[in-house]
Amino acid sequence: MDHDSDTRAQILAALAEPVRLALVDRLVPGDASPSELAAHVGLGSNLLAHHLRVLEEAGIVRRVRSEGDRRRSYVQLRTDHPLVRAATLTSPNAGPVPRVVFVCTANTARSQLAAATWNQISAIPATSAGTHPGPRIHPRTIGTARRHGLHLAADRPVTVDDALRDGDLVIAVCDNAHEELSPALSRLHWAIPDPVRLDTDAAFENAYDDIARRVDHLSALYRDTERAS
Repeated sequence: MDHDSDTRAQILAALAEPVRLALVDRLVPGDASPSELAAHVGLGSNLLAHHLRVLEEAGIVRRVRSEGDRRRSYVQLRTDHPLVRAATLTSPNAGPVPRVVFVCTANTARSQLAAATWNQISAIPATSAGTHPGPRIHPRTIGTARRHGLHLAADRPVTVDDALRDGDLVIAVCDNAHEELSPALSRLHWAIPDPVRLDTDAAFENAYDDIARRVDHLSALYRDTERAS
């Protein structure tokens, strides 16, 4: 058996268990904390830890530490792995939405790139906002957008309160914003590292690559939903 076949067998074996499949379905649209996953499948922490360990060893999920509250961690799908992406291309969680709003803290980098990337490939419109908007869009955001042929949806950062409308699909693309937003606001969460902290072209390219994979994955689910409706 070659390496790819062995890896595929391990992934499929891990997904063959109903609880682990339910955990993966929960993670398809966005990241989640272990406590959120435990509540979703109704498991205690020890049993959840076992199932997450199996998924980690199979290369299906990984855990990341929050950039905001360092005591928190999040579990995310390894959509950078083509076999994981292929095995998780459908989810019962997707439904029709009128618009997508990407939120980060300053609305100067990640949320701007996410909205522009979404608008490039999806018929569902997207915009972005910040919990504490900065004075201007970061110059490296503008440069990254140009390199990838993206058109930024706005020419300046805006506040969440000014951007949100009823029915929006809200996606927090940074840990600080996700942890600050009200629990009453329904949303997805993508734990994407802040490229402004390093302030290099490489950091912005890494953030773009992460965003582009996630946008491509999630927008495909909503396209499938539209075709089925």
